[in-house]
Amino acid sequence: MQGEEQLSCGVVIVAAGRGERAGQSAEGPKQYRTIGDRPVIAHTLDIFATWPGTGQVVVVIHPEDEELFASARKRMARTLDLTVVHGGATRQLSVLAGLEAIAAQSAELVMIHDAVRPFFDHLLLDRCRAALCDGAGAVLPALAVADTLKRATADGHVAETVPRTGLYAAQTPQCFRLGAILSAHRQAAASGRTDFTDDASIAEWAGIPVLLVEGSADNFKLTLRRDLSMADEKLTRTTIPDVRTGNGYDVHQLTEGDGVTLCGVFIPHNRKLSGHSDADVALHALTDALLATCGAGDIGDHFPPSDPQWKGAPSRIFLEHAARIVRERRGTITNADISLIAEAPKVGPHRQKMRENLASMLGISLDRCSVKATTNEKLGFVGRNEGIAAIATATVVYAPQGGA
Repeated sequence: MQGEEQLSCGVVIVAAGRGERAGQSAEGPKQYRTIGDRPVIAHTLDIFATWPGTGQVVVVIHPEDEELFASARKRMARTLDLTVVHGGATRQLSVLAGLEAIAAQSAELVMIHDAVRPFFDHLLLDRCRAALCDGAGAVLPALAVADTLKRATADGHVAETVPRTGLYAAQTPQCFRLGAILSAHRQAAASGRTDFTDDASIAEWAGIPVLLVEGSADNFKLTLRRDLSMADEKLTRTTIPDVRTGNGYDVHQLTEGDGVTLCGVFIPHNRKLSGHSDADVALHALTDALLATCGAGDIGDHFPPSDPQWKGAPSRIFLEHAARIVRERRGTITNADISLIAEAPKVGPHRQKMRENLASMLGISLDRCSVKATTNEKLGFVGRNEGIAAIATATVVYAPQGGA
């Protein structure tokens, strides 16, 4: 539906359970148990922290788990702005508390996800959101049942074989239009119904059509102790990390003017740079470096110099576009380094602001952004003050295909 892709998408993470079937542990309930050297819930939150569609996030925890959650939150690989609320006596009441908290903010759509499903991915979230934006009232990721199913008698004998045609195993996140699912939850609570096992069943009860989308085989729920052991093995298995480095080079001519723009900082000068957009040679080189890490061409492929709409445009548009492409392909930018080659102007007094601009544009910490400058010792076109050159290097770690 036109314009639906602009709707904000809130997230409710359900983490108030006690997890008795996983057994007792000094680490607490299963959402706080360690897998891959970090708590389960930290892995789950990291996926939402890196997904571009994530809006307001509410985590519903048990009142006794404040310290456990605070500790787990510190183990996240990414920072995430979120709200913490206390759950109720059942999962259903906990979800309602989370929905009420989201409703007090500004989301139109909501994803409800179990904290103990840490192996979902961005592709699953994209499928769910796309279905909502196409007009679905509720979306349920699910997998067709592959095993033969038996119905048993009270004494443990097989009563019958259940045809598995049309049967699906439900997963989370279960996704809804916020107003509709909040109303359904409120109605269920008011009617005294507390026996619903998931939010899709509440939607069904309230008459909201639920659309199935393809789930993920990796998106399993950690229920038993052996599930936690398997999850830890999955994350600690020795693999070769997919670390890629891209390089970029650009140069622009100096002409008569009143200043140059480098790394988004305007520096007064008796010359200006001539070229594409605002001719920010540093950001152009870094844009090419990022695109190189995923084989996405170069800046000219995405923003042709012949297109008049880019005349005078700020080059941060190009860099942020390249960063978005990297993230859509499940890349995490870990470092950006720029070397400026110029006789003038002096870069040193502006280096800190340049680094801050890079950190903001790329969404990474300041210590991962480097800007250096050198002269060309009066040699060549740079030495003759005819132009400024930039060399950029970007390092990106890409997630394994199909992984979490």
